[in-house]
Amino acid sequence: MATKYRIGVLGSTGRGNYGHGLDTVWQEFPNADVVAVADDNPTGLSKAVKRLDNPKGYADYRHMFKKEKLDFVSICPRWIDQHRDMMVAAAEAGVRGIYQEKPLCQTLRQADEMIATCEKSNIKVAVAHQTRYSPVLTQIEQLLGDGKIGRVLEYQMHGKEDHRGGSEDLWVLGTHIFDLTQYLASDPLWVQGYARHEGELVTRKHVKPGNEGIGLLAGDSVGATYALPNEVFAHFRSVKNGAGRPNRFGLTIFGTAGVIKMTFGYLPTAALLPDGSWAPGRTGKNWIPISSNGLDQKETLRDGGLHAGNILAVRDLIDAVEEDRDPEASLHDARTATEMIVGLFESHRQGGARVTFPLSNRDNPLATLPN
Repeated sequence: MATKYRIGVLGSTGRGNYGHGLDTVWQEFPNADVVAVADDNPTGLSKAVKRLDNPKGYADYRHMFKKEKLDFVSICPRWIDQHRDMMVAAAEAGVRGIYQEKPLCQTLRQADEMIATCEKSNIKVAVAHQTRYSPVLTQIEQLLGDGKIGRVLEYQMHGKEDHRGGSEDLWVLGTHIFDLTQYLASDPLWVQGYARHEGELVTRKHVKPGNEGIGLLAGDSVGATYALPNEVFAHFRSVKNGAGRPNRFGLTIFGTAGVIKMTFGYLPTAALLPDGSWAPGRTGKNWIPISSNGLDQKETLRDGGLHAGNILAVRDLIDAVEEDRDPEASLHDARTATEMIVGLFESHRQGGARVTFPLSNRDNPLATLPN
């Protein structure tokens, strides 16, 4: 008889809710049964119980862990101030796998604690960086490996640059782009960055609690340069209300023989420019679309949005538990993305100095920012 896994769901209505479908994705798996859901908001809990086909409802996830023997849990809230405590509680309760909403957590110290607690009991954790599971990304990897843009020189990274542009964009959406960059190019070596508020370099007077439980935050314009292995550089930039239409959210990879650009999601828009000058207006070269079937091939898949990415992520998480390996979008990868975010602020705290990875400061650099 096939194994039937017992699933628990952690939500927080009004404080990040249930993320981007991290609760309902388990209903796609015949070998998974959502048996419990926790939410400290009574109305939200009632709706979740109904939405998830009447599992046992709990007002406190800690009580849920005491009462239920669970194999997997989804940590769903988008507000990241809850992530560390929820993951540690799940790990200590003896679950085998965790699927968690991004960004990972507030500080590197929290990330270190989460990794140590999960590794102690060999608990597998996948973080919801859904683009990592895209079949289009697989094709981009192949094109890079085949040298279609020559030697890679640099990566350009952008968030959505909407009303959250600057430091909030860096955290909430930049985490996806940093995760993709470190996946394609390997872990960064050092960073130099800055943060400005209305044209002024950020000082202590600008620092305030951020949205979505991020913690201390400042800056409506941020930027950083990252050194990557093999003499490759990456650049991140985000300015409040600076978005184009459509926005620039995504990743552009420049090489000696051309450029690849991609957006975000299960089926991101992607294209290759076979032009080493990077100037199609001068050369007359055209962008060639990249689909899940390859270069200049018609897309045959239906874009299922983040839900499709969640399905692939959960399937991989289950396989990772059964095969005793790390998930594709792992806890360690999510910590690296977080370190790239925090590194920008640590460099700014040090006056724009070059800061090497891993960072020695594992707390929020804005907490000790000079006046």
